[in-house]
Amino acid sequence: MGEPLRIGMVGAGKISGAYLDTLERLDSVTLTAVTDLDPGRAGAVAARVPGVAVSGSVAELVARADVDAVLNLTIPAAHAEVALAALAAGRHVYGEKPLTATRAEADAVLAVAGAAGLRVGCAPDTVLGTGVQTARKAVDDGLIGTPVAATAFMTGPGHERWHPDPEFYYRPGGGPLLDMGPYYLSALVHLLGPVVKVTGAASRPRAEREIGSGPRAGERFAVEVDTHVTGILHHANGVLTTLLMSFDIHAARLPRIEVHGTEGSLSAPDPNGFDGPVELHRDGGGWETLPVSAGYAGAGRGTGLADLAEALAAGRPHRASAELSRHVLDIMLTLLASAREDRSLPVESSCARPEPMGR
Repeated sequence: MGEPLRIGMVGAGKISGAYLDTLERLDSVTLTAVTDLDPGRAGAVAARVPGVAVSGSVAELVARADVDAVLNLTIPAAHAEVALAALAAGRHVYGEKPLTATRAEADAVLAVAGAAGLRVGCAPDTVLGTGVQTARKAVDDGLIGTPVAATAFMTGPGHERWHPDPEFYYRPGGGPLLDMGPYYLSALVHLLGPVVKVTGAASRPRAEREIGSGPRAGERFAVEVDTHVTGILHHANGVLTTLLMSFDIHAARLPRIEVHGTEGSLSAPDPNGFDGPVELHRDGGGWETLPVSAGYAGAGRGTGLADLAEALAAGRPHRASAELSRHVLDIMLTLLASAREDRSLPVESSCARPEPMGR
């Protein structure tokens, strides 16, 4: 493997703690620098991780000689700006989802990276854990026969219940589809391949929401995006997926992801996590839990960055790629456009189905 990939972190907000938990136990990467709009948050990271330097700005961080790649944990609206600054400085990039807020921004990032010979990776990396990868191996091994249909459900009452500053979830670039859809759609592309057409519908039942926790509890704010999105995804291989993403459902007993084939059905765990039981049902029997057969064991947020580092060393494609994230972004934006226009629309982009994981 050689020397670890040296990482500069941009953004030290709530999600950074989960990344630090993972990065601290990985041999393939090492955190060397951090910056944040709030110097106190950057200082807290430096105090937690010995040897990490605090940079005063993104420009200062990407110029450091001890930064090989930038971990971009900023808000979605800043993803493209930070990624382009890192690439301009000759640094690889791995960022939180979505890749960017728009297709044009995503295309610009991919173009710059391609011209410079640099890698761009993007969350979610939950698809690299044992849950989705064991489910994928079962599909690839033909345990359900030929896939014909799938379902994907994410339901909840809304993030304002627990997040102290939830407004960005309800502004352009937010909503249940753009927030949680990347987990589900990335898993579906791993399981079934790219999507070629979508048919969508969406609604916004409430004009306002109320913050439920933290020092601002009780404050109300405007909802600027659709909060209940549903639709049909047409995969290139002919499989039809029924998708539901909602911040308007208080409780449900729906499965997270199921894939149904000519000879059986498969139930996969929550793609917002890395592991969980994978269950198989075949004619003549009941549900059985499959043994773990693939994926990074004990994975956490940041595993995709480790996969990128290992891919660089081995000269292979990394799995949590910008190309996959660009396709997922296109699926989501096309689905929302389909809902607005009340008609089916083609998904113009595509991507290669990422290589499967071994044990």
